[in-house]
Amino acid sequence: MGTARWLALGSLLALAGLLEGRLVGDEEAGFGECDKFFYAGTPPAGLAADSHVKICQRAEGAERFATLYSTRDRIPVYSAFRAPRPAPGGAEQRWLVEPQIDDPNSNLDEAINEAEAITSVNSLGSKQALNTDYLDSDYQRGQLYSFSLSSDLQVAAFTLTNSAPMTQSFQERWYVNLHSLMDWALTPQCGSGEDLYILTGTVPSDYRVKDKVAVPEFVWLAACCAVPGGGWAMGFVKHTWDSDIIEDVMVKDLQKLLPFNPQLFQNNCGETEQDTEKMKKILEVVNQIQDEERMVQSQKSSSLLSSTRSKRSAPLPPEASEGSSSFLGKLMGFIATPFIKLFQLIYYLVVAILKNIVYLLWCVTKQVINGIESCLYRLGSATISYFMAIGEELVSIPWKVLKVVAKVIRAILRILCCLLKAICRVLSIPVRVLVDVATFPMYTMGAIPIVCKDIALGLGGTVSLLFDTAFGTLGGLFQVVFSVCKRIGYKVTFDSSGEL
Repeated sequence: MGTARWLALGSLLALAGLLEGRLVGDEEAGFGECDKFFYAGTPPAGLAADSHVKICQRAEGAERFATLYSTRDRIPVYSAFRAPRPAPGGAEQRWLVEPQIDDPNSNLDEAINEAEAITSVNSLGSKQALNTDYLDSDYQRGQLYSFSLSSDLQVAAFTLTNSAPMTQSFQERWYVNLHSLMDWALTPQCGSGEDLYILTGTVPSDYRVKDKVAVPEFVWLAACCAVPGGGWAMGFVKHTWDSDIIEDVMVKDLQKLLPFNPQLFQNNCGETEQDTEKMKKILEVVNQIQDEERMVQSQKSSSLLSSTRSKRSAPLPPEASEGSSSFLGKLMGFIATPFIKLFQLIYYLVVAILKNIVYLLWCVTKQVINGIESCLYRLGSATISYFMAIGEELVSIPWKVLKVVAKVIRAILRILCCLLKAICRVLSIPVRVLVDVATFPMYTMGAIPIVCKDIALGLGGTVSLLFDTAFGTLGGLFQVVFSVCKRIGYKVTFDSSGEL
């Protein structure tokens, strides 16, 4: 029995970690046990909305894939899964509903049949699509995570929360594209596929089935290969028009095409370390898939044309055949056949041209509307920025005025200080002169005794020097005379002795 349990919200449920069957409104809450289906365990960022709820799709007690479901559009925003493991097939297709989307207080934590839910779930179908919404319509329940890509032998992929309205032809081509991309392009370029993370999603259009279930404008696929040293990321888009071919885009460009401009993979799936050679090989295979799809579409168009011709060239009733057996009838038929063929060719050319013109006009109109919306958005943003800048300037005017006034007052005070200093210096010159003149006599009278003292000391010194010079001179002369006399006397004494 497939189950799809709602993840718990709030701190109490997060701590418990065992309670299921609760709506998740917090983008940061993640998908609980189903976080393993996302690159780096992180779901896409930027897709938070009140109408979006997170589902961990389970079967036989194991997690199979994760789904972000829109209760407003009643289709999945995206489903996330790992490398596909094809199922052997033959599983019973039992389309199930989620009880707790419509009735949060329901005790049922497993997906159940719609017939069983009618009696046990309150307000069934108020927020999710039902099987009855697809009855008597031109749309099938198209799976984002196809059952044929899953190893789930039960019915986890057959929940209506994993399905969106698709025409039968588009559904067939979408499944073929999924298998071709997985088998030929993506899985072979990601090692064994264990590190391959897949997101498949929808973008709703304005058209709704029975005014309830939104028909996708286009479906998309984003792949992230997390092989160390050889990872890559690729995106694909397929519009729901009958003649549209699946397109390859870069993940950054794909994010710009989606509402809210989300970030599908954390760090853009290791953008700086991606292997460009593997991405080139993937694009080569994708080109082959696109060529094959164009060939199939051309073959379908040819078969449709041949069937139309065969219907028009069907045998006539016996009565008519008898009449046309005449020679004249054969001749007229022979002559008219080229004109009929030419008219048919012109008819198909005109139809094809008109169809392409309508498609071109639709694309041009869409681009013009998008351009107008972008211009209006930019104009609004510029206007708001302009008024905010004006407001900031107006608010800052009083503060700037106060700063200018403070600077002016400071300059005036500096000027006054300079004037006062100049006046003081000018006034200080005569005051000093007067003080010096007034104190001159006092200094002069006070210096007279000192000068006299100095003169007396000079005269005394001079007299003393004269006396010292005179006595010294006399003493010297006396010494000389005494020495001479002494020598003369000694000589006389020696001569009178009669000796020698």
